[in-house]
Amino acid sequence: MKLLRKPKQEFSREHALFLKKRKLNLLLVWALRIGLLAILLGLWELSTACGWVDPFIMSSPSRIFKTIGSLYAEGTLFYHIGITLAETLAGFAIAVVLGCTIALALWWSDTLRRVLEPYIVVLNALPKIALGPLIIIWFGTGSKAIIFMTVLVGIIVAIMHMLSAFIATDKNKILLLRSMGASKLQILFKLVLPSSLASFISMLKVSVGMAWIGSIMGEYIVSKAGLGYLIVYGGQVFKLDLVMTATCILCLLAAGMYFLVVLLEKILVKNTEN
Repeated sequence: MKLLRKPKQEFSREHALFLKKRKLNLLLVWALRIGLLAILLGLWELSTACGWVDPFIMSSPSRIFKTIGSLYAEGTLFYHIGITLAETLAGFAIAVVLGCTIALALWWSDTLRRVLEPYIVVLNALPKIALGPLIIIWFGTGSKAIIFMTVLVGIIVAIMHMLSAFIATDKNKILLLRSMGASKLQILFKLVLPSSLASFISMLKVSVGMAWIGSIMGEYIVSKAGLGYLIVYGGQVFKLDLVMTATCILCLLAAGMYFLVVLLEKILVKNTEN
């Protein structure tokens, strides 16, 4: 019995050239990104080696690598990274889930939205750091306080992004579905949520940055471990190499988390097209 084989997908010459050109363009973009980073790091190292800037104040890539090596040798590198990463991911997940849920509730009820919208705007404008003393009293000085700060920073952004997306759904399409006898729940799942997919991905990208801001802000206030703690401790004892090392690690972690969201976007777009 012969096995059935999928027919080989063939492209026209023009389409093949287009795909090749797009692939080369992507490789060029990545090469330029890596090259630009290498140039910046090289100039940074050169400026400190030549004495153009004080390495005590600005540190340098070589000093940062040495600091990473010493933290690894002490067995504290992944400990601090793990604490900050866990707090950030927990706060990010809670903020996104609660934010989307509240946004759905506000879209569902016009009366509820009119009542709560001014309070949401005020909470968004409130400097969250001002609540630091209250958060310490409410949750103590552990990870709970830091996660709460992360949620507090990110949840309003999630609510406002998703609520705007839900409200912006084409009114004519909603009217068409209603004329065909669709319930509000059917309109939500068949029209509102699918049309808000792009806004959801955009909200995730923004929320990644807000989550890191919230977790580091929380660690500034109450932490006893984590990358934010290393930054505060390094500043207090004038170990600026430690400050720059923790900052660079934060940049790498934030970039990794952002690229995971981009990967999720590609998967969702691919599934939607199929």
